[in-house]
Amino acid sequence: MASNWFASFALIVWPLVAIWLYASRPVVQATIWTILAAYLLLPVGTSFKFAMIPQLDKSSIPSLCALLGCVFVAKRSPQIWRGSGLTEILIAAYLFGPLITSLMNGDAIYVGYSILPGVGLYDGSSAVLGQFIALIPFMIGRQFLRGPNSPQAVLSALTIGGLAYSLPLLFEIRMSPQLHFWLYGYYSSDFIQQVREDGAFRPMVFMGHGLIAGFFAMTATVASAAIWRAKVRLVRFPPGLMTGYLGVVLVLCKSAAALVYGAILVPLVRWVKPQLQLKVAVVFVTIALCYPVIRVVDVFPTNAIVDVAMAINEPRAYSLKFRFEQEEQLVARAWQRPLFGWGRFGRNRIHVEDWQGLAADTSVTDGRWIVTLGQFGIFGFLAEFGLLAISVFRAASALRSTETFREAALLAALALIVSINVVELLPNSTLSPWTWLLAGTLLGCSEAVGARARKKKSLRPVVLASEPQV
Repeated sequence: MASNWFASFALIVWPLVAIWLYASRPVVQATIWTILAAYLLLPVGTSFKFAMIPQLDKSSIPSLCALLGCVFVAKRSPQIWRGSGLTEILIAAYLFGPLITSLMNGDAIYVGYSILPGVGLYDGSSAVLGQFIALIPFMIGRQFLRGPNSPQAVLSALTIGGLAYSLPLLFEIRMSPQLHFWLYGYYSSDFIQQVREDGAFRPMVFMGHGLIAGFFAMTATVASAAIWRAKVRLVRFPPGLMTGYLGVVLVLCKSAAALVYGAILVPLVRWVKPQLQLKVAVVFVTIALCYPVIRVVDVFPTNAIVDVAMAINEPRAYSLKFRFEQEEQLVARAWQRPLFGWGRFGRNRIHVEDWQGLAADTSVTDGRWIVTLGQFGIFGFLAEFGLLAISVFRAASALRSTETFREAALLAALALIVSINVVELLPNSTLSPWTWLLAGTLLGCSEAVGARARKKKSLRPVVLASEPQV
């Protein structure tokens, strides 16, 4: 996969884009568009690598740009710790868990004549730095996007981004996924994966895969439904028409999972009370948190799901069955070192000896959960998924303290979008800076709503009972 000069140029120039945004726009808008526009436009797979430093690519560069923009342009430094609660414990576990993992996995793995080397302090330190970079959007969102208008700003940007991105999506639906190749000189994934059984195309634009593009189209549709519900006017034509248009684009993206998500979430966001929306969001993240245990004890109905899929689409059913079989093997591997995992660099994967006596990797890892569980164990899984899920739990607690229906509706919609992002990490591994920014924003807004309610309660006048007359 050889990229052209423009792919590298796009990554190099992104700090200048971020500086311009932070110099000309408020911190909230600058942060949103620094992360979201990079997610939509930067090349997939192109990176710069320096010793001891995690690779600089589509994920890490926007996060670092947002940090530098906040500190040096906006003159506002984000804080890692904001107290000493459960969130801070999860942050510490997320940051330093990989270091513990690396120190406990110094042993080499021998497969035939091949050796998978152990990891140690050097690799652990690099992993900690990588975790910190990944968490930057979460920290910025929690601290700077915690105002009462921040959910509206995020959902509006997501809607506008979806409307703008619908044009290249529709182009690739008609002409085939070529834009990444034309602009950056290479295909970001196998072209054949984007061709459906009927010969139609699944678009991917600059997102790396059609499934990711379809998922983004779904979240944009859900966000537009929230904007419609909150009666926020973004464009000249009616908001209902905007949601309908994005819904059509979602259908044309030909992603079954994204279509199911949209069919569930759009009606919820548009017509159901925010309280029930938060209950659904809590159920979603609870399922995601419990999923490894469900798979370990083998109570997840994999056979029933495959049977249903077989009745709908036989090739996809076989693909789903293969995915479940891979998960079972990788779970068994992860359970050999359950607490802190095997470490990075393929140590968590299944290797067998081939005919030459060398190690052959037979694993196919799709879900983020099994990658995290295998690399960093239960400790790392709970830290990562717990940080994403705690924002939803905090939103459910804060909802009763919201002051207006619009505030409640937008907070609930954002919680649903975050929760479905967490659920999507079970079948796929698309944890992006944009997801972290959404989770951080939701957590920050929920904490702000709770703090506002506590402050008002403390300022209420105390009515003393009058003394009894003698």
